[in-house]
Amino acid sequence: MLKIFGIIISILLIVIIFLRVPQESVGLASFATKSDILGSPSSAQRFLNILTAVGILGFFGVAIQLNLMNN
Repeated sequence: MLKIFGIIISILLIVIIFLRVPQESVGLASFATKSDILGSPSSAQRFLNILTAVGILGFFGVAIQLNLMNN
């Protein structure tokens, strides 16, 4: 069960990384502002920062638990 949770967190972190839109890329930035997938750019950036931090902490917690169970 813990391994499945770790895999889900890993996939979530990968998706979050792909959702981050580089500020320099005009094409991707215009797509993100026109489509309003995540709302306004500043609130989306803040939400992704919080979600990334929670995901990383969760990933570390699962990784430590799995490491302790295997030793």
